[in-house]
Amino acid sequence: MLKQTSKLLLGLALCFGAWGANAEQTTLKAVSAFGKDTFFNERFEQFVEKVNEEGKGLLQIQVIGGPEAIPTFEVGNAVRSGVVDFANTSAVFHANLVPEALAMTLTDRRMDELRANGGYDLMNQIHTDKSNMIWLARVTDGLQYHLYVNKPIDKADLKGFKIRSTPVYLALLRNLGATALQISPGETYTALERGVVDGYGWPSVGLLDLGWQEKTKYRVEPGFYNVEVSFFINKNSWEKLNDEQKSFLQKQVEWVESLNQPELERGEKEKKRQEDAGIEVISLSEAAATDLLNKAYTAGWENIHKVSPNNAADIEKLFGRD
Repeated sequence: MLKQTSKLLLGLALCFGAWGANAEQTTLKAVSAFGKDTFFNERFEQFVEKVNEEGKGLLQIQVIGGPEAIPTFEVGNAVRSGVVDFANTSAVFHANLVPEALAMTLTDRRMDELRANGGYDLMNQIHTDKSNMIWLARVTDGLQYHLYVNKPIDKADLKGFKIRSTPVYLALLRNLGATALQISPGETYTALERGVVDGYGWPSVGLLDLGWQEKTKYRVEPGFYNVEVSFFINKNSWEKLNDEQKSFLQKQVEWVESLNQPELERGEKEKKRQEDAGIEVISLSEAAATDLLNKAYTAGWENIHKVSPNNAADIEKLFGRD
C-alpha cells in the first residue's frame, strides 16, 4: 500500500509539474495580411520560426493563415477585437481605424531614429488609444512605392485612369486626377485582366510573387514614400504576458528590426526582374519627376492634417522629411 501511495503521489507530482510547465507557456494566434509565398511574408516567417524555436515552454506563435483566413483589410479589426493576438500587416490596411498611421509610410526616417526621437512612442500611443493595438516592430525600411500603368504617361497626370489604391496613396491619386479604387491584393490580378483598373500603386518588390507582371506594361520612375510592413499585437494579449515573456518577445523584436538595413539593393534587383518579365520603364523628365514627388508628399501630409488636426503637427515634426 505504501509503495502504491508513493507511486500515486509521484505520478500526481509529475502531472502537476507538467501542467505547471505548460501553464507558463502562452501561444499567440497570428495572421498575415500577405500570402504565404510572398516577399512581405518572408520576415514574418523567419520571426515565427525563431520565436517558436527559442521560446519553447515560454512563448509560441500559431499562424492561422493569411488573407484566406482573414481578408487583408480586416486584419486590423481582427487584432483590435482580439480575434487574433498578433499580425504581420501594414498600417495602410487599417487606416480606417488609425488614419495617422499613414505617416509611417510618408516618413523617410529609419525605425531606429523614430524609436530615438519619440516618433515610435507617439504613433504607438495613438494606435493603443484608437485601436487597442501595440506597434511592435517595423520589418521593411527603405523600399519605395511606384505607379504601374498600362497606358504611357509623360507627366504627373493620371486623368482618365482608374488605379487600384490603398489609403496610403489615395490622396496622391486624387491629386493626379485618377479614379482610385480600393482593391485587395488578392483581387488585383483579376481587376487588371478585366480592365477594371488601368494600373496600381505597389512597392518595387513583391509584384512577381503575385503574377501581376503578366498584366502590367509600365513602371513609372521615380518611386516615392517608404514601404511600411509591421508587426502589431492586441493590447490585452500583450498585457496578459508575464515579464519574462514580454522581455523575450522584445528581444525577438530587436533581432528582427536589426535586419532592416536599407533594402534598396533588393529593390533594384526586383526591378531588373520586372523588366526581364516584360515591364517597361517610364522615366519621367527631371521636372515631371520633381512634380510627382512634390505632389506625393504634399498630398500625403495634407491628408494627415485633415484627418488628425490635433496630432498632425507633432507627427510631422517627428516623421516628416528632413
